[in-house]
Amino acid sequence: MSAAVAAFAQQASFNAPALRIASGDLIDLEMYDNADLSGHFRVNENGDVRLPLMGEVHVAGETAEQAAELFEKRYVEQEILKPANSHATVQITEYATQGIVVSGEVHSPGTYPALGVRMFNDVITAAGGVLQTASREVVIAHRGDPDHTVKVEYDPFLANPLIPQVQLLPGDTVTVPKAGVVYVVGVVGRPGVFVLEGHEPMTALKIIAQASPDRHESNLKQVILIRTDETGHRAATILPMGKIEQGKEPDVAVKDGDILYVPHSFLGQIAPQAISSALGMLSSLVMYRFIYQ
Repeated sequence: MSAAVAAFAQQASFNAPALRIASGDLIDLEMYDNADLSGHFRVNENGDVRLPLMGEVHVAGETAEQAAELFEKRYVEQEILKPANSHATVQITEYATQGIVVSGEVHSPGTYPALGVRMFNDVITAAGGVLQTASREVVIAHRGDPDHTVKVEYDPFLANPLIPQVQLLPGDTVTVPKAGVVYVVGVVGRPGVFVLEGHEPMTALKIIAQASPDRHESNLKQVILIRTDETGHRAATILPMGKIEQGKEPDVAVKDGDILYVPHSFLGQIAPQAISSALGMLSSLVMYRFIYQ
């Protein structure tokens, strides 16, 4: 393992923050040698629990350990217990939100049961795995610290994917954003969806190369780029890929939603009118094939 990979693995192997108590949770309080003060207590809508001989105590936002320290302090302050007999243990036995929410570019978004700690990869697998259109950067919001999201890199399509060793708890949220994509169809060996993520901008030449065009059957002199602008208008441009490969023409940067169509060589010279008439049909076919199937 390289130093860079090892460093990333170490960074990804962190524990989720301590889970904080919220309204609706059920906590189990055990006061040492004081069974009358022990029991199960439901946190009300105001974030309070009503304890024996003490009344309401606000616990929302506290961890189980902090709540135990708070109960010990209150029982001593009200002279109900002496410091030597005020040891408390608190556990969260039931969470108002028992599941982990998975949304975005996964096969089956939804809420998945988690009565305790679950690992990131187990939850993603339960959601059916990520789609081809998924971003490599996944966003995690922990219930115990919702204001500070965590981003982890996850790409299961790599030959040797690095799986983030991240712990998830009930109430956490995992969001898999949509990556920018380009669709390649026509006479190529690997038609499909190509994700636009990386340190360098992707170009038509790079995408076509990844799609493995058939050099004998495809017409690389007239690759068609179909692009939809912000108003929804589709426009087609003929790209002279042969000249681009030779450095005689500049390469073209591709954008999210672009379609590259590599025609068959027997089509010869493609008329602009034919391109215009095929725009709608080709765009609809591509979207249906790669999104709904």
